[in-house]
Amino acid sequence: MITAGIDCGAKYTKAVILEDGQIVSRSLALKGFDQSEAIRQALEEAMKNAGISRDQVTRVGATSSGMKRISDADVEVNDVKAIAAAANFFFPNSRTVADVGAEHGRAVKVDDAGNVVDFAINEKCAAGTGSFIEAMARALETSLEQIGALALTSDKNIPMNAQCTIFAESEVVGLIHAGTTKADISKAIHDAIASRIVSLIRRIGVNQDIVIVGGVAYNAGFLAAVQRELGVGQLFVPDQPEYAAAVGAAVVAAKEGK
Repeated sequence: MITAGIDCGAKYTKAVILEDGQIVSRSLALKGFDQSEAIRQALEEAMKNAGISRDQVTRVGATSSGMKRISDADVEVNDVKAIAAAANFFFPNSRTVADVGAEHGRAVKVDDAGNVVDFAINEKCAAGTGSFIEAMARALETSLEQIGALALTSDKNIPMNAQCTIFAESEVVGLIHAGTTKADISKAIHDAIASRIVSLIRRIGVNQDIVIVGGVAYNAGFLAAVQRELGVGQLFVPDQPEYAAAVGAAVVAAKEGK
């Protein structure tokens, strides 16, 4: 069976092709103003990469905020269910998954079949999301790729109390004026976002094999901060974690199509 999963996220639309339980292709398109065009581009590119045509795709699963725009979707999968299915697909022993993307943060408790047991969602402005890190990188005049690495070079504990990105930027400016190094400020930023994500994880219970997905999972500074906050020795991150929701949608489409 060949299924497709399409994740219409806040910044990118991602498509995954799954054949007999294996990922054979991935593609993404910038969301822009025309979401329908981004959906078409992502799916067509994914099918092209897989060497298949649309009539070979048995079922299509859609997820995230723009899933209603996918006219030929066979199943709509809410975000929480999609990332739970993805965590189980990548790491069958996982029982907790945290998803941190451009504009969202959530934690899900998963059973041994990949079903949702409980979940918690970040609802406080952009704090606890990838957009928060992007804004802080601009304030520090450093790149998004560098800010995580900078955090790893600091051992200072500098609290950031702001719950809002705008106020956090003011805190960063204050720290810069006080002569605090970029590395120390970067660690403070990552500790702050990790604290918010870990609070979600603790609300559902800290369970074995914690999986991190979403684009922020590429950020080594963030992962190190989560490990410190949770006191765990290892976190599990799948290859290309930004595609997790699309993978989960394809997995659910396959299960429900049997």
